[in-house]
Amino acid sequence: MHVMGIVNVTPDSFSDGGLWKEAHAAIAHGRELVEQGADILDIGGESTRPGATMIDSSQEWERIHDVVKALVASVYPEVPLSVDTYHASTARLAAEAGASIINDVTGGQGDPEMFATVAELGCDYILQHGRGNPQTMNSLEHYEQHVAVEVRDELLRSRDAAVAAGIAPERIILDPGLGFAKTGDHDWDAIAGIELIMHEGHRVLVGASRKRFISELSKPIGAEGPDRDVATAVISGLLSDMGVWSVRVHNAAASVVAIGVHEQLKSAQARWQAAQNA
Repeated sequence: MHVMGIVNVTPDSFSDGGLWKEAHAAIAHGRELVEQGADILDIGGESTRPGATMIDSSQEWERIHDVVKALVASVYPEVPLSVDTYHASTARLAAEAGASIINDVTGGQGDPEMFATVAELGCDYILQHGRGNPQTMNSLEHYEQHVAVEVRDELLRSRDAAVAAGIAPERIILDPGLGFAKTGDHDWDAIAGIELIMHEGHRVLVGASRKRFISELSKPIGAEGPDRDVATAVISGLLSDMGVWSVRVHNAAASVVAIGVHEQLKSAQARWQAAQNA
């Protein structure tokens, strides 16, 4: 399973906003994530947490262009670069600078030109489930059926529109959008039902890292930051068992270790089963 390391070049992201807002710090952090074992980097210039202030594409690109270019020069092609944007113009500039994945948290809803732009660029496209925007998403946390069923169905409608616009199906990566128009229970239910999305034949990415539903586990312990990374790593290991293509995380090292433990145990279990059948 792949580990996508998060590089937030923002002043207001929910977990590490401001730590890497300067280009030189973001570039160094991206390289650090690769050293920790991340094999994809995801660079974002706009926070999409609930309540975040939305910015225009020119400001977004101003924040990230030096970071994208520097990391392309130093880690690509061994480590592909993804750019987290819902702006078609940013997607185009990022691809021209060397990014090979566009990570759209709106699933094409944020910019009517996104699908056509991605189709023309021919890059991979992460199509995430979400409803509304940072100001409205929390008011849209209502599901008539099991959340995994509705998330799958809404993703497939967006997938079909993306394919109709010319994006090759094999280029599409689906993301259930944990925390986007979802309560904590919804997030757990979406993970529990992730196989519904995986059965559609696309690669699946899950971004659980440090999100609200994980922070609830840390309250009895009282050390929210480190414990959220532990909880994230545990989820990464479990998702590797389920066959998820990639996890998107802030702390790459912790998830790399957790995934390695699960893979070693699966190998040992396979050897044990073979010995029992011999």
